[in-house]
Amino acid sequence: MSRRVVRQSKFRHVFGQAAKADQAYEDIRVSKVTWDSSFCAVNPKFLAIIVEAGGGGAFIVLPLAKTGRVDKNYPLVTGHTAPVLDIDWCPHNDNVIASASDDTTIMVWQIPDYTPVRNITEPIITLEGHSKRVGILSWHPTARNVLLSAGGDNVIIIWNVGTGEVLLSLDEVHPDVIHSVCWNSNGSLLATTCKDKTLRIIDPRKGQVVANNFEEPVALQEMDTSNGVLLPFYDPDSSIVYLCGKGDSSIRYFEITDEPPFVHYLNTFSSKEPQRGMGFMPKRGLDVSKCEIARFYKLHERKCEPIIMTVPRKSDLFQDDLYPDTPGPEPALEADEWLSGQDAEPVLISLRDGYVPPKHRELRVTKRNVLDVRPPTGPRRSQSASDASLSQQHTLETLLEEIKALRERVQAQEQRITALENMLCELVDGTD
Repeated sequence: MSRRVVRQSKFRHVFGQAAKADQAYEDIRVSKVTWDSSFCAVNPKFLAIIVEAGGGGAFIVLPLAKTGRVDKNYPLVTGHTAPVLDIDWCPHNDNVIASASDDTTIMVWQIPDYTPVRNITEPIITLEGHSKRVGILSWHPTARNVLLSAGGDNVIIIWNVGTGEVLLSLDEVHPDVIHSVCWNSNGSLLATTCKDKTLRIIDPRKGQVVANNFEEPVALQEMDTSNGVLLPFYDPDSSIVYLCGKGDSSIRYFEITDEPPFVHYLNTFSSKEPQRGMGFMPKRGLDVSKCEIARFYKLHERKCEPIIMTVPRKSDLFQDDLYPDTPGPEPALEADEWLSGQDAEPVLISLRDGYVPPKHRELRVTKRNVLDVRPPTGPRRSQSASDASLSQQHTLETLLEEIKALRERVQAQEQRITALENMLCELVDGTD
C-alpha cells in the first residue's frame, strides 16, 4: 500500500487576502486603452496608475499612505500627446518614473515627496528614437540610469537617461511586434517574446540572440480558457512566480525548484471582480513584521485594491528564512561601465529592521553638447574663441529653456485663475 509523500515547503500555505476597504484607492478613472501592460507601477513610496485623460496621456501618482477616495482634481502627470501605454519606477531612485506613449516618446519624471498643487507637465528629459508607439519600458536592474524601451517599430532601444543618449539599438532582432521584455538579475541578458511566437534570449551588448526556439518546455501548466494576457511576476527571493490574468479575477502562484517536476502549484487567490491591471511591490516595500512575502495592487474600473500574500507564522520575530538579503536602491554599476562589458549583481540589503526609503534624490541630466563631437568645417579658430562660442551657445540654450518654462507656468496660472473665477461665479449664483 503506497503512501503519498507531501512535498516539504515553507510556502505551501501562502495565502492571499484583499486589504480592508479603507486601505484601497477609490475614484480613479483607470485607463481603458487596449494594451497589454500592467497599467500600474508601485514602489515603497508611491503608487502610479495610468488614467483616462482627454487630449493626451496621463497617469496619477499617489503617496502609498494616501488611501481612500481620491479627489477628482488631484494633480496628474501629463505631457504626452497620446495615451500612456506603460510606466516603470526607477529601481535606484524612488522619485523617478518613466512613461511610454502612443506618441512615440518616452518621458522621465521627477516626482516630489510633497503633493503638487497642479499637474506635473515638465519631464526631466524626453527620449525620442522610436518611429511608432512605445509600449514597453524596463529599467536595468543594476546599472544607474539605464532604461530599455520597445516599440511598435519592432525595435528595442537602451538609453542612458543621465545624458539622453542611445546606448544600443536592436533593430534587426525581431521580425514582428514585441510583446514583452525582461532583464535577467544582473542585466547581462534579455528575454523577449514576439508576435512570431518565439522566445528569445538576447545579449544586448553584442546585439545577438544567444538562445531561442527551445525544443521542449521544462514544465507545461494548463491554465484556463480565458483569452486575456497573463501578467507574470517572479520573486527570486522565494522562487515563487505569480500569474495574473488581465480580465481574470484570480492570481495563481507556483514555486520553482531545481528538481523535477520544477514547477509546483501552490494555490489560487480568487476574487469577484476582474483585474484591469496589476502592480507588484518590490520586496523592500513589504511589511516583514507580518510575514508578508508579496503585495499586489489590483486595478478595478474605478479603484485600486492592495492584495497581500502572507506566510502564516506564530512568532513575531524576524523570519530569516523568508527574507534573505534583497536588492536595495543603490546601483552596482554606472551606465558606461555596463556598456563597456562589465556586469555586477545587485547591491543587497537586509530587511531585518525594515526598510526606510531614502530622502528625495534628484536625477540630474547632463546633455552632451553635439558641438563637442562634430568635426570642424571651417578654418581652425583659437581655443579661447571656440570656448567663448560654446559658452554663448550654452547660455542661449539655458535662456530659451527658462523662457519656455516661464511661458508654460503663466499659462497654467491663467487656467487656474479661470477655474477659480468659474467656481466663484457658481458659488455666487448658488447663494442668489
